[in-house]
Amino acid sequence: MSRSPSMKISRFGLFGLLAPSVAIYTFIMIIPLALSFYYSLTDWTGGPTKNFIGLDNYKLLLKDSLFWHSFKNNLIILALTLVIQMGLAFLLTTFFMSKALRLKEFHRTVIFFPVVLSAVVVGFVWQMIYSHDYGILNAVLRSVGLESSIRAWLDDPKIVLYSVTLPLIWQYLGIPLMIFVSAVHGISKDIYETSELDGCTGFKKAIYITFPLIYDTIKVVMMLSISSNMLVFSHIYVMTGGGPGTSSMVLAQYAYKTSFGSMQLGYGSAVTIGMFIVSFGIILLFKRLAEVKN
Repeated sequence: MSRSPSMKISRFGLFGLLAPSVAIYTFIMIIPLALSFYYSLTDWTGGPTKNFIGLDNYKLLLKDSLFWHSFKNNLIILALTLVIQMGLAFLLTTFFMSKALRLKEFHRTVIFFPVVLSAVVVGFVWQMIYSHDYGILNAVLRSVGLESSIRAWLDDPKIVLYSVTLPLIWQYLGIPLMIFVSAVHGISKDIYETSELDGCTGFKKAIYITFPLIYDTIKVVMMLSISSNMLVFSHIYVMTGGGPGTSSMVLAQYAYKTSFGSMQLGYGSAVTIGMFIVSFGIILLFKRLAEVKN
């Protein structure tokens, strides 16, 4: 069966539209990933010599306690972010859909504004906030008579991981909020009006109407959050450098330190591939659990 010229033109045009995006994605994602995998099979230390050693780096990685410690820190940050950030975003979405709230556009802009800031800038700002002697946080606690709550927020191994997670939650809260608000705007007003006639108002409406109807959107946002939090680097690097000791070390920072601090580029590439594998595995696991929930 012959195809019409218009079909051929449209397909050619579609290919022309997709080609630049595919080329850019291949250049910045596929090729570096393939090169990282290749280097992970060598003992490259930055010089011209790269000896092929097979899977030796991966055998070492499985026994690397610092790698798994960094992975555990990533999981803690991820859990805190999913629970607190997603919860706050859904709660704020409920408020934004309320008729009682005024200046909604202003509030949305204020909450979204930190998203456009550089992660390095945010890290420096929060480092100053957390400063034990000169930080705003301890100054506020001291002024209200809560001297017992004053801490070395970035120097205490017991709390540093929670301290570095708060800036992440604060900066990127606007992203799930905007997506949730957009999803709620797509819900027919007739559904809400009918539920209100049946006595379903306030948080009942949010739990029994809004949440089920935007559940697919929530799943997508959570998967985006998982992928981004497993790659977190800049905030923690600026605020603590992974310290004190390795108490706030995360996978991306461990890969950076191994590759460019110790110049073990082959093993650092193996850490990067390992980070990709565990991140992909968590996303697949979450997707499977979310499908079971459905």
